Amino acid sequence: MHLRNTSKLGPEPKSSEITSEAAFNTSSQSRRRFLTGATYTGLTAAASYALARTLPELVHPQAVHAASSPLRTVTSKYSIADPQTPESKATSYNNFYEFGTDKAEPQINAKNLHTRPWTVKVDGLVKKPVTVGIDDLLAYRPLESRVYHHRCVEAWSMVVPWDGYSLSEFINFCQPLPSAKYVQFVTLFDQHQMPDAASGYDWPYTEGLRMDEAMNPLTLLTFGAYGNALANQNGAPVRVIVPWKYGFKSAKSIVRVHFTDKQPRTTWNDIGSGEYGFYANVNPTVDHPRWSQARERRIDSSAFPHSVPTLMFNGYSDQVANLYAGMDLRKNY
Repeated sequence: MHLRNTSKLGPEPKSSEITSEAAFNTSSQSRRRFLTGATYTGLTAAASYALARTLPELVHPQAVHAASSPLRTVTSKYSIADPQTPESKATSYNNFYEFGTDKAEPQINAKNLHTRPWTVKVDGLVKKPVTVGIDDLLAYRPLESRVYHHRCVEAWSMVVPWDGYSLSEFINFCQPLPSAKYVQFVTLFDQHQMPDAASGYDWPYTEGLRMDEAMNPLTLLTFGAYGNALANQNGAPVRVIVPWKYGFKSAKSIVRVHFTDKQPRTTWNDIGSGEYGFYANVNPTVDHPRWSQARERRIDSSAFPHSVPTLMFNGYSDQVANLYAGMDLRKNY
């Protein structure tokens, strides 16, 4: 099914239009003082996990370099204590349809993704639109290592140590206007870098959050995993992780952050709103039309996944249930 056409980002910004690191840091300090205290408040699943088909050293050198670039991180109070999914599995079993629809394809095909230079455009309902370079964004705040549950709508899950800082920190820098109620994320789409992109989709990929969801401290602007820069197939060089939602809400390879007063279009909701809701909160009592969400197949260090019960909000109820007080979570799935 083809989606409606989306507006494109326009030409690549000139170097003179990209915020320098010094200006970014100076501006962010004044904006932070100004905003301190703000209170905004993939399809059919495989029966079993397919073991990695490609050894890391056989991947394109650029992809290996991205995945082996160490990051300096600090520990986080938001980490869980569950055993982690091995990095080899988290980087070889992926949904990233711009690089193919088979779980093993992104690791192979993402070799074409160039993550430098890279900029993120901020626009919409903000005080002043800005374009930020990836390395300035990376250095903006100390990176925390956060071990999170990661739950796919296809009923498989992992436990991954992501590296980044709360998205709220960057949103404060962006200075959204009071009228901004939602934030939309737009993923890169470049046919030259993504010749294996699945057909029948109206690229680029888009996702979105309500502003209070985006400002929740669990929502992570993510640059790495397992202490290294993100592998291309995991959404390099920058993505979001929203741990209480199904994985498709966590947009990868972000090139645009757009603030709006209306609920934004999102790719999977456009494709099938009856299957992929805008909120997409992990909920074991609301099944996908084609499979149960009561349990999940946890991918860990064992040869095959094992079945575990799915927890409401993916185990993060204490931190996020208040965001949906009074809402019908069957209707707003």
